[in-house]
Amino acid sequence: MAIFGSFSRKKKESLDEGLLKTKESVFKKLSRAVVGKSKVDDEVLDNLEEVLITSDVGVDTTLKIIERIEERVSRDKYMGVSELNSILKDEISDLLEENNTTDVSDFDLPQKDGPYVIMVVGVNGVGKTTTIGKLAYNFKQAGKSVVLGAADTFRAAAIEQLEVWAERVDVPIVKQKMGSDPASVAYDTLASAKASNADVVIIDTAGRLHNKVGLMNELSKIKKVMQKIVPDAPDEVLLVLDGSTGQNAFEQAKQFTKATEVTALALTKLDGTAKGGVVIGISDQFKIPVKYIGIGEKMEHLQIFRRREFVDSLFS
Repeated sequence: MAIFGSFSRKKKESLDEGLLKTKESVFKKLSRAVVGKSKVDDEVLDNLEEVLITSDVGVDTTLKIIERIEERVSRDKYMGVSELNSILKDEISDLLEENNTTDVSDFDLPQKDGPYVIMVVGVNGVGKTTTIGKLAYNFKQAGKSVVLGAADTFRAAAIEQLEVWAERVDVPIVKQKMGSDPASVAYDTLASAKASNADVVIIDTAGRLHNKVGLMNELSKIKKVMQKIVPDAPDEVLLVLDGSTGQNAFEQAKQFTKATEVTALALTKLDGTAKGGVVIGISDQFKIPVKYIGIGEKMEHLQIFRRREFVDSLFS
């Protein structure tokens, strides 16, 4: 098994396992697409197009991938179907790189004066709070000090859930009562983090999209108030999407990118679904880097997204 740089065998095995349902689904479809064929021709490409679309890669991204493979076919004159997997891997990895998805080091942070502030957005039910808990755990494992801010004051359950995670991971949490001003919670969180010289601040925000204007105003206000403490906050606006919802995740990404400036993506629940192809489509369509993927229940099952390893796990 290939080991990629600092990407350990254990992590690669977790990734392979987490993407198993998607991989099996893609492989079955690919096998049917090339049955009885020895070379890649128009019929194989048509079948491949169908495979990618039905694997939740999305129509526009699929067409780009097919176009790239057509160029390879016309350039190389003859291409055997046995080469199709490795060509798919190359073209999809390159496409992801062109979409700003460059591999980052394990839970590493840029050097800066003051805490690195991550503002987390996403609708309820996508695994937002769980992702925050797992992020806190992984940053702590990497030797960083972390403070959580419970700025989703819209639901009592959101505050309680974040408290459970803070306790589990053993990191401080700043909270107020339900219905408090989210911006005030964010302000207190940053003030506390700055006073304690924390490395990372992760702020949970309300997960509702029914009123985009309200959400937009709220997120803008949170940003403005945070900047009174840390002038360039937030360093990252992380949108959490549920990978198992396939095309619905596209719709949520569309809504949130209209409501606020999203700088990174986390796709969760990829282990329980055959819709893992959605990671490729979302990265391509929104030109926002996929930074984290959730491939299981355990804390270490939130992984840094590495495009080549991801594509390798899907097509090997």
